[in-house]
Amino acid sequence: MPAVEKKDRILLSAPHMTGNEMNYISEAFETNWIAPIGPNVDKFEEELAAYVGTAGGAALSSGTAAIHLALSLLDVGKDDRVFCSTLTFVASANPILYVGAEPVFIDSEEETWNMSPIALRKAFQAAEQEGRLPKAVIVVNIYGQSAKMDELMAICQEYDVSIIEDAAESLGSLYKGKKSGTIGKFGIFSFNGNKIITASSGGMLVSNDQKSLEKARFLGSQAKDPAPFYKHHVVGYNYRMSNVLAGIGRAQLEVIDQRVCTRREIFERYAEGLKDIPAINFQPELEDTYSNRWLSVMMLDPELTIITPEVIKQALEAENIESRNVWNPLHRQELFKDAQFFAHDGEEAVSEKIFREGLCLPSGSNMTEDQQKRVIEVIKDLFIQH
Repeated sequence: MPAVEKKDRILLSAPHMTGNEMNYISEAFETNWIAPIGPNVDKFEEELAAYVGTAGGAALSSGTAAIHLALSLLDVGKDDRVFCSTLTFVASANPILYVGAEPVFIDSEEETWNMSPIALRKAFQAAEQEGRLPKAVIVVNIYGQSAKMDELMAICQEYDVSIIEDAAESLGSLYKGKKSGTIGKFGIFSFNGNKIITASSGGMLVSNDQKSLEKARFLGSQAKDPAPFYKHHVVGYNYRMSNVLAGIGRAQLEVIDQRVCTRREIFERYAEGLKDIPAINFQPELEDTYSNRWLSVMMLDPELTIITPEVIKQALEAENIESRNVWNPLHRQELFKDAQFFAHDGEEAVSEKIFREGLCLPSGSNMTEDQQKRVIEVIKDLFIQH
């Protein structure tokens, strides 16, 4: 019996090269700038800051490093508190532990899946009564959708607490005409291999506070004091981005708007292709926002179907198609078992409902229409069978 030919793998969000990356890499090699410093680093910082509209940026080894430095710049330290979105990857909250602070997790709301202003208000009121306000609030824009920044900013300004906007997944998105990542005191981006643009790895801290960015570069370069010998007065970190990787990032940034358009087209094809299945809906797009749709994320209504995200995930995997669960809320993680959590409203946390009912579909900008049709057909066939 002849072997069944295995279909090509469809990945969740594969790197998508432009072809221009090698020009920047070759220049780095030819000039011997093989270091966490150099022309590509400087230009990448300038070009990304210009794109998002901030005064500057600091190119770093990861988005996690950017959050760590942002917390340090806000003088967050041992026994301080930091409020953080719960529906996110652990990298958003790990830096809170790095600086010895206590994370407090804030639930999502249904219109964006991001931090709930209602839950944030509850958390501030409780902290005020206790006499322990947070030093910072980390607001995460998951899957490309901006949070309700006006409401969140108003609450934080009332208590004089700064926001770190974790825009690792939302480069190119807009909130009321402003680029995602530029509304809080600090914004952070990630260039990991699965992001909308990649530098292989790396991240960026952006702000309109140039002095803070200078300090971030200082801290991220082992905090070397200006002196004719090695001199240090504070703890530093090895967090600067290499000139080679910054070159990759520059080439990728040249096509960011194209990548956003492509991801949005992918989302629209999913929405159109699955619109006849009442049990399926997708992450909403808040009015007056523009999501980069980094990942297309579907939700299943358990009142309309017995099919679960896990059943769809297994059916896709059987066809060599990668999908992924929605972020498991951090307040559910063993690592943070002792952390406080403030729910949005009602009996069940919104973040837990999204985790239970959601599934991330393949959304890479180099995915072909035929590949996407394969994904849609597997899901449709599953519903026909049930």
